[in-house]
Amino acid sequence: MWDATCCAVPDPTVTLRHVTLPSSTDAYHQIRRWIVEGRLRPDERLIEQRLAEELELSRTPVREALRMLQSEGLVTLEPNRGARVRALAVADIADLYELRGRLEAMAAELAAARATDDQLARLADAEARFAAAAEQASGGDLEALRAMFHQNDVFHLTLLEAAHHQRLTQSLIGTVDHTLVFQAFRHYDLPGLERSVTFHALIATEVRRGEGARAGRLMHEHVLQGRDQLLAVVGSGSSVDALYDEPAARRAADHEST
Repeated sequence: MWDATCCAVPDPTVTLRHVTLPSSTDAYHQIRRWIVEGRLRPDERLIEQRLAEELELSRTPVREALRMLQSEGLVTLEPNRGARVRALAVADIADLYELRGRLEAMAAELAAARATDDQLARLADAEARFAAAAEQASGGDLEALRAMFHQNDVFHLTLLEAAHHQRLTQSLIGTVDHTLVFQAFRHYDLPGLERSVTFHALIATEVRRGEGARAGRLMHEHVLQGRDQLLAVVGSGSSVDALYDEPAARRAADHEST
């Protein structure tokens, strides 16, 4: 899920929720990053003791972190069965991205009519920073990928802020799945990254021109680009496991099978 405060912090895996215990905060951010980046995979069991040992914390902050992640929809907690990373099916990809595409298209349309001069300036800055981050991430370095992932959040959240629609903001924060966004970026080849950069530039231009309908159509197509990338990776099967394979290894396996 999105964090509407991410534009002010370097880590895009934070939440709207204020946490008073530093150890709980640390556990939350680290476990969330492991889920978003695929180290912890869908439906994987989360054992409190094992996580606590790896994080060098007691089980109490880990338990609190898992509750926070449950409220965010990333973890499921079941009586007598413990915690698991929430399951993910191929059908979920299509459903989530179609909903997100329609909501973000509306945000782009509204931003074209409601954005302030300051928000337009920050949108242009976010567009440029994403383009620079995408260029650095094309080599596959994890830190560069994380930086691009963050700058993508900044761009989309700046545009959402410019829409000036609180209910839409809350709906989108609950709809955008960071795990899927990260995996889509991880599997993009260079042309895919370049298309994302181009879409950001086109969307920002139409918002500045006040062309809401065009901005909305471009945003919808841009979001569905991510959906198409994910569905291309998983293929015709019902499992999402391929999303968590290394892109180079997956391409090699695909080549051997042809």
